[in-house]
Amino acid sequence: MAYVVHFGTKVLRKKVPVFSCLFELKLISHIIFSGVKSVRRTFDFGRTYVVRPKGSHKATVVWLHGLGDNGSSWSQLLETLPLQNIKWICPTAPTQPISAFGGFPSTAWFDVKDFSEDAPDDLEALDAAAAHVANLLSTEPADIRVGVGGFSMGAAAALYFGTCFTSGKYANGQPYPANLSAVVGLSGWLPCSKSLSNKLEGVDGAARRAMSLPILLCHGKGDDVVPYKFGEKSSRVLGSTGFQDVTFKAYNGLGHYTIPEEMDEVCAWITSKLGLEG
Repeated sequence: MAYVVHFGTKVLRKKVPVFSCLFELKLISHIIFSGVKSVRRTFDFGRTYVVRPKGSHKATVVWLHGLGDNGSSWSQLLETLPLQNIKWICPTAPTQPISAFGGFPSTAWFDVKDFSEDAPDDLEALDAAAAHVANLLSTEPADIRVGVGGFSMGAAAALYFGTCFTSGKYANGQPYPANLSAVVGLSGWLPCSKSLSNKLEGVDGAARRAMSLPILLCHGKGDDVVPYKFGEKSSRVLGSTGFQDVTFKAYNGLGHYTIPEEMDEVCAWITSKLGLEG
């Protein structure tokens, strides 16, 4: 299975594993809400691909791929964008068993136990992914603005990373070490949405960070893998928990892929929010 993404005169054909689409078709029959008991696991992250800025380095964005994908394919796509001053870091998720697939292994930022609305979040894996992103950003210069974004499951992980920044800690209670200037989620959803309000309540500085963190969510109304209503609901939950700078963009007829119109929106938004004008 493949889809084609056009950027000007360039065309990128990106192959998507069949099992990836089948999994995510079931996966997004729910939004994952509750906690999960901690089980000690090892997360071996794959190769990280870096796209160097073509101009002066003003911002760094970590981009997280979807289920069954890798950092290479997105690095190729992001390199075509007209954002001369951004360094893109595209890590590859660990290959791990997916419980809902009977243990079938896939590159994934986290596991899913089942497909009910009350299925537990894989907080250990989400924390590991968030810590990996923070580590990738840890060596960036202090004057560089940083962001995180992703597609599908990668968008979910990116949004979780944003909530860790806002609360100042991971789900395991360890302090969150990085600063964050922007979050982008394409065709994704918000993990732990039911517990987000409690996660932020009473945390010193959380309300201020939530109020000032820019978030862009884009979703196609024709998405039959991650239904549009889940992206819309994620936007509502963020708004109701104090995130005041949330932009939600809907695209008629867009399925579970990206198009030039959407990426143009991403480029314009990132340029504005990361101060890259001129």
